[in-house]
Amino acid sequence: MDARLLDILVCPLCKSELVYKKTEQELVCKPCKLAYPIRDDIPVMLEEEARVLTPEEIA
Repeated sequence: MDARLLDILVCPLCKSELVYKKTEQELVCKPCKLAYPIRDDIPVMLEEEARVLTPEEIA
């Protein structure tokens, strides 16, 4: 994942900063409680493609 891209990406819903989870290949938005997948080094920033975080993941 390109570090420059990570610096400019924000959550498409709330515009919050995203947390890169390298092992899970996801970008996490804690305020929205969503994890956006990264497929073939391309972030999929669509709400319908994101998964909802569990309470344990949010904490």
